[in-house]
Amino acid sequence: MRAGVRARVYLVVVGGGAAEEWGTAVGGGLGAAKGLPMAAVPKLRRVRAAVLPFPGPTLFRGFSLKPSLPSGRALLLGFALLGAGALAYLGARETSIFALRTVQIDGAPPRVAAHVEQALAPLQGRSLLALNQGEVEQRLARLSDVAAVSFDRDFPHTLRVFVTPAHSIAVLRRGMSAWIVSSDGRVVRTAGLFATPKLPRIWVPRSTSVDVGMPLADADAAHAVRALAIVRGAGFGRRIAGVRATDRELTFVLAQGPELRFGDATSLTLKLAVATRMLPLIEGTSGYLDVTVATRPIAGGNPKLSGGG
Repeated sequence: MRAGVRARVYLVVVGGGAAEEWGTAVGGGLGAAKGLPMAAVPKLRRVRAAVLPFPGPTLFRGFSLKPSLPSGRALLLGFALLGAGALAYLGARETSIFALRTVQIDGAPPRVAAHVEQALAPLQGRSLLALNQGEVEQRLARLSDVAAVSFDRDFPHTLRVFVTPAHSIAVLRRGMSAWIVSSDGRVVRTAGLFATPKLPRIWVPRSTSVDVGMPLADADAAHAVRALAIVRGAGFGRRIAGVRATDRELTFVLAQGPELRFGDATSLTLKLAVATRMLPLIEGTSGYLDVTVATRPIAGGNPKLSGGG
């Protein structure tokens, strides 16, 4: 090939199902191939063909892959808006724009609501934005008649508090002292020996520590309270005068009727249902009804029911 003559490579696309063929021409295209020996030029069939040059670097001139970035002015404006929002939030937290003025209490009886309102009184004047769940719960955790609490900010100046009260469930007795105990196992307040006679009595040893507002320190008393909560949920209509409980033994002393012996508290709802059906059969007796095995209840003092199903 003569010096100074450029070579181009063409892709010859042959129509009509013919095979593709490659050709090399010197100089100005396929026409230049006429001056070459016949062996240098492939013989082409007389069909319609299209000659497409390979794309070269010149086809990509002017095309850039650089990513598009926001301008400096746009970035400056965005940071300015973020800063203004942060300053506005901090200002609202520290000023009286959203100061707490009203506490609205829902779900609690008047006595419990008064306790909640008194416990939250120090928060008056604080910004609603500065209040958090932990702080409210910490102030109400000291109230033995509150089982759970949540709140919602009602802007601009109201805090709505939703209270789940802890109901009085028993009277704790230790010698000549007495306390009211709530359904969540906390000591509510001191009480007289004959206060709230309709509540069951739970006795603890004289050495047991009892502190108002704190959970029961005696494990057996805590077992008794949990059992009473299950009984209340099951709708047991008989009045329970006293409860004896350990981790292996649970006994209800009824105000009118026999003792109910459950063994441990396993399957307590089922055992209670069996006892409810058996009690009318031993009405007025001073014995006991043992439903430790729910399928084989035993009534003391009445042989007809012994081993009955």
